[in-house]
Amino acid sequence: MGHISNSYLDLQKRLDKSPQTAPISESLFKILEILFSEEEATLVSKLPIKPFDLATAVKIWKISEEKAKEILFELAEKALVLDFISGDKMMFSLAPPMAGFFEFSLMRTDGKFDRKILSELYHQYLNVEDDFVPTLFGLEVPIDRVFVHEDTIQDTDKSIILDYEKASEVIDTATCITVGTCYCRHKMEHLGKACDNPQEVCLTFNNVAASLSRHGVAKEISKDEAHAILDRVRKLGLVQVGDNRQAGVSWICNCCGCCCEALLGYKRLGYSSNIQSNFEAKIDIDECTACGICVQKCPVDAMDMIETADGLSKAQVNYDRCIGCGVCARFCPSEAISIVRRKELNFTPVDDFERYIINAIETGKLPNLVFDNFNLWSHKILRRLMKIYIKLPKVKRSLVEDQLQSRYLKKMVHLYKKYNKGKLDDFDLENYTHPELSSNKQK
Repeated sequence: MGHISNSYLDLQKRLDKSPQTAPISESLFKILEILFSEEEATLVSKLPIKPFDLATAVKIWKISEEKAKEILFELAEKALVLDFISGDKMMFSLAPPMAGFFEFSLMRTDGKFDRKILSELYHQYLNVEDDFVPTLFGLEVPIDRVFVHEDTIQDTDKSIILDYEKASEVIDTATCITVGTCYCRHKMEHLGKACDNPQEVCLTFNNVAASLSRHGVAKEISKDEAHAILDRVRKLGLVQVGDNRQAGVSWICNCCGCCCEALLGYKRLGYSSNIQSNFEAKIDIDECTACGICVQKCPVDAMDMIETADGLSKAQVNYDRCIGCGVCARFCPSEAISIVRRKELNFTPVDDFERYIINAIETGKLPNLVFDNFNLWSHKILRRLMKIYIKLPKVKRSLVEDQLQSRYLKKMVHLYKKYNKGKLDDFDLENYTHPELSSNKQK
């Protein structure tokens, strides 16, 4: 590895503090050098992991408010930082590599970045090297999940599908929607490997969409237009893979099994990631005509043709692979495939805070978040952390306490147990107050 300036080394270390990580690599440094100027890399490496406001950036960078605003605006223009309104204040957050500034850099069509060179570097870092993707897919709570094709679900199950499991509901409840270029297929196009599926179908929502629209990275569209895109890609047999949280979903990609980073990674790593929807395919053997269309259409090779005891060829579901997307049922000409509710449902975090905390605990990176800027933590946020802690198995509670090594947070745990007779499971966190916890400053 050649000489790398301290600015980019510091930025890599900053990115590596999150559970997603950013493993050190020559190709990663080349990516960062394209996306960030050396000055930007130095400044961004000092930013908090959590969202922050302009005053925080001014204090950390020790520069004028006008200069800080100018730098943050330019970073947002590049979609390296996202800006959004929270209450009456503009807030900022450094986008993660994925789903984040890797994708956003290929979405844009204004020539700000050389998308061919970036595509080649992304392919090297994600598809050739063997550090980033296994870590990303190895997270206990994945960053993404599959949204089932709602119209393929069995009638008996349609009444129990939850709102957060529906891509249509994400569209209907979004405050802002944008469409942009599909990162995966566009990357493959520069490598000469792209399929014929459409590229202008990548959907973003809510605060992320508003930021991308504001800075010309993606185009704002109506809910009707978003539904039309959803209908079109489903008819093409694409899979909706999106943000793994119940509230405030930020993105949904429309994925194919030949180009999509999520589906390629799922197959490459042995189908070990729990990105599946809460549904699965079921075949009526008597109705199956052995046409093989489901085998051709399945994006993750979860369908096989087998010979039955009476010598007939029939389709069979490999349940270790099935992601519950509904594509096979959509194209089955004999309607022999139905999409039914799984017996064991996947855990879907309420929001990105819960997902981040659980993954930070599992990867040993919780202190990076908690002590990133401890004084910004409100009592409400600390309560949320404690609520997540309380739901954890005993072994993982010990991981939290070992990682934090904080007298303040250990005191919280001690008091919660003390005033609930040693139990944590049924503690009323919403109404709990105690004078010993009146300050949120680390002791």
